[in-house]
Amino acid sequence: MTTATTVPTGRTGDGMPAMISYLTRVLKTPTIGAFWEELAAQARQENWSHEEYLAALLQRQVADRESKGTVMRIRTAHFPTVTTLEDFNLDHLPSLRRDVLAHLATSTYIAKAENVVLFGPSGVGKTNLAIGLGVKATQAGYSVLFDTASNWITRLGDAHHAGRLEAELKKIRRYKLIIIDEVGYIPFDQDAANLFFQLIASRYEQGSVMVTSNLPFGRWGETFSDDVVAAAMIDRLVHRAEVLTLAGDSYRTRQRRELLAKDSRPNHN
Repeated sequence: MTTATTVPTGRTGDGMPAMISYLTRVLKTPTIGAFWEELAAQARQENWSHEEYLAALLQRQVADRESKGTVMRIRTAHFPTVTTLEDFNLDHLPSLRRDVLAHLATSTYIAKAENVVLFGPSGVGKTNLAIGLGVKATQAGYSVLFDTASNWITRLGDAHHAGRLEAELKKIRRYKLIIIDEVGYIPFDQDAANLFFQLIASRYEQGSVMVTSNLPFGRWGETFSDDVVAAAMIDRLVHRAEVLTLAGDSYRTRQRRELLAKDSRPNHN
């Protein structure tokens, strides 16, 4: 037996706004409730068809919902700062292939559980580039989680000591993309290396990993105190991955040079 929902009735004057207000609350479409009158006036003025008016309303609702979803995904990603690819200055990175970056910006690699590795010396913008790609992923509807390599190890170590490592890895697998920043800056002992390997292994062909590192793969054995573990980790990372090496001036070094050059200019005042 089905029951019909009773809605307010009335003439198009006073009754229709009350009916639409009620229906948009029931359907949880507040944007339609807020903009239907404005768009109706525009539709009458521009002689829209019923279908065009409906499409415009639905587009406004979907755009608003997607925008709020993106804001929430950016918030839960825990980026240290929010920078976009559009903010990133590519002029100092002539070695970075623009076609590869454009492909990564589409975030289609995430649906395939593929990985991204960004190599380069300190200061070339690896972290900002990773954040920019992470923001693109959130805009495409993917859940993202960002942290430094040392913080990932701390998180996994705490879970391991509490006897809930598997539960923590399962929780992390819910994120479609995880970003591991600054691999190689701090060396890890063998226990930490094993935890890191479990993180990478748990993502293998299940979810995407993005890694930034100042060290080439050949030196990861130094960071993880174990060449065998490092090799096994690298094997899983690069099986289906885009590996980019960034070469160029350090942001900080360049900014320092520009400041020094500015300060050395003669003052004609």
